[in-house]
This record gives sequence, C-alpha cells and structure tokens, in this order.
Amino acid sequence: MRGEPGRRVVVTGLGAVSGIGIGAAEFLAGLRAGKSAAGPITAFDTEGFDRSTACEVKDFEPDRWIRNLDVRTLGRASRFSVAAARMAVADAGFPEPESALRDIPCLISVGTTDGESRDLDHLVEEEVDLGPERMDPTVARRVPAGRLSSSIAQEFGLTRAEAVTLPTACAAGNYAVGYGYDAIRGGDVDVALCGGADALCRKTFTGFYRLGTIAPERCQPFDKDRKGILTGEGAGILVLESLESALARGARIYAEVLGYGLNCDADHPVAPNQDSVVRCMRLALENARVKPDEVDFISAHGTGTKANDITEARAIRQVFGDTAPPRTVSIKSMIGHSMGAAGALASIACSLALTEGFIPPTINHDHTDPECGLDCVPNQAVTADLKVVQNNGLAFGGNNAVVIFGKARADWS
Repeated sequence: MRGEPGRRVVVTGLGAVSGIGIGAAEFLAGLRAGKSAAGPITAFDTEGFDRSTACEVKDFEPDRWIRNLDVRTLGRASRFSVAAARMAVADAGFPEPESALRDIPCLISVGTTDGESRDLDHLVEEEVDLGPERMDPTVARRVPAGRLSSSIAQEFGLTRAEAVTLPTACAAGNYAVGYGYDAIRGGDVDVALCGGADALCRKTFTGFYRLGTIAPERCQPFDKDRKGILTGEGAGILVLESLESALARGARIYAEVLGYGLNCDADHPVAPNQDSVVRCMRLALENARVKPDEVDFISAHGTGTKANDITEARAIRQVFGDTAPPRTVSIKSMIGHSMGAAGALASIACSLALTEGFIPPTINHDHTDPECGLDCVPNQAVTADLKVVQNNGLAFGGNNAVVIFGKARADWS
C-alpha cells in the first residue's frame, strides 16, 4: 500500500461485460440511462422458488472477443473475463496485445466469488441424474477458479505475466485493483489487467434465497421499502498502467488510482460490521492522501438488503459527517449483485463518471430510508464536475476493500 512515494498509477483501458451493456460505450450508455438488467432467470430451472428474477448478461457472443482459445474449454465466467480483457486492452490502445504485451512484465489479477460454480452446478446435476461415470470431462476441466486469470494470459500469449485469482467474494474486484496498483507503484510491472468476473449460478442464488435476501422483482438500495438483492453476473477488467508508460505511448487516461484500503474483521459470516467498514474507508482515504471533504461521490456496495444498506450508510456518515455526506449511489440497482465482478464494474463506472462528468443514478428508488439518510441520486443521472470518487466493496466474512479514484489531469498530456 501507499507508503513512500512511488509511481503514479492510471486507468487507460476499460472492458465491461454487464447486463446493461457489453463494452465500455454500451455500459456507459446504460449507466447514463439508468437501465435495468432485471428479468426472469434463464440460466437454471427456478421451479420451486417463489422468486426468480436476476440480472443476466444477454446477447453475449464470446467468439466475437476470444480469438486464440477454444471457447468450449472455458466456463462462462472465464469467457466473461477473457472477453472483458480483450475489450480493455483494445480500449487502452493495444491493438495487437499478443505482440505488444508478450515480452514485458505484467500482472493479471481477477477477483471472484464463485469461480466456475455454474459448471459445478451442471456437473452435480449430471452426477445425480446420470451417475459419476457420465460426467463431462471437458466441463470438469473448466472448473478451477485460477482459469479466470490464467486464461487471459493464454489468450494473449503472455510469457512474463503473473496471473492470480483472488477469491475474496463480493469485494474481490476491488482487491484485484489494489493488487495491480501496488505492483505498478512498486515498479514490478508497467501494465496490469485487473478486475473481476462471475457467472449467474444456482448455488449462489439458492444461498441468498435461503438467507431471505432475494428481492421479488427489483433491487432498491437505500429505499425504505427495499426487499433484498438480485443476483447478477458479468466481468470488468481495467488496464492499469504507470503514468510514465501511459504518457510515453500517448494513451487516453480515464482516471488515476489514488489509493486503496483493505481490512478483514472476521466478525460475522454475512453481516457487515460498521466499525470495520469505517476503518477500511479511513485506510483508503489515508492511503490516497485524500480528505473526506474532497470526495465528490461514493459508489456504494449498496446491495439493497436491510442490514447492508443501513450499516454502510451509518459508516459513511461516521466518516464524512451527518450534515452533508457525499452523494452515494448503487449501480447494483441496475446490474444486480455481480459478486466478484461487482467492485470491478463499479470501478469502471467510477472511471467513466470522472471522465464524462456525471454521477450514475440509483434506480428503482421511491422513498429514501431515513435510517440511511443519504442523497443516492434517485432514478436519473446528474451532471457533476468530479475530482475524487470512492468505490466501496464489502464482502462476506468481513472482507472490505475501498478504492479511491481521481480525475486525470489535463497537464499530463
């Protein structure tokens, strides 16, 4: 983390696979419009459940993005991850990354909650219905979670890349960005592909369902009538780069990664701990050398559950003050809870917000819960001159990760 001064770290490429848009341009349009990805689940049979809505990725064509690997050897989450990486490196101005990145030290860090649990669901179903001897070995070979990152290295033929998959649940995307930030700042690499990926699966839907936290039709973070989460899926990959590297090749810079904070309280398997969330936000602000009154908006974890939203809102007010805390939004209202991809897609949203000068809305919002007491930019995006934004990621087991982004400076070019 940020101690002695090191190299500055910037975001130069964005790759998004989400229910409201595939690619940075479509994702941006979806954020501006307050688009909702909610709809009936098609990924698995929901017979027996009295709630069956989720935020799936529609019209995803992996062959459009994955050029060098056999798509059949990749699970859905790995397909998302590799496709988002392809989008991100192209967006960063590496039209032929196979040659541009092959021989330089680089990092690939991908966060996840479920890995390829969708394939595990399928294998269990096959074993129950057909017996273990009939299980598909091709699907079984897709299961290791490490493939979410190693497949990116294989797709681009990267021979000097460290590929790591971080399984820190719903905060994993932010963990991955922080890992890349450290690697570049410390001079270990010039380029890092960082983010998260997860695919909708029966296992996770059922787990949240049994906890009583699945909403019937829509996700309503910070609303007094909120009823829970909608599970989602997707991937977000960001190209992080040293400022020197970005300037040397004339790259477009979306934002600067100013710093981050991590902690784990291990207090409760599913309920967030307010004091721990406060500590994590303060760690991030200190690491970024940012004062609370310099933060222009917060991209909240904002799941739409009773406990999470109140705890996170109270923690925000404890850090930023009760009088006028920063506007606080949840893009999960649009894309659902995409698990390990959540922090990464929110990081992309933060980068786009800084570049484009707007704050995305919290949709499905009727009446703000007075116990939350936040301006959550209800239902419509607003224009804003942003300098610093904060991205919160809170996970089961008390794993918290907060990343601070700053606006790119005109005098860099």
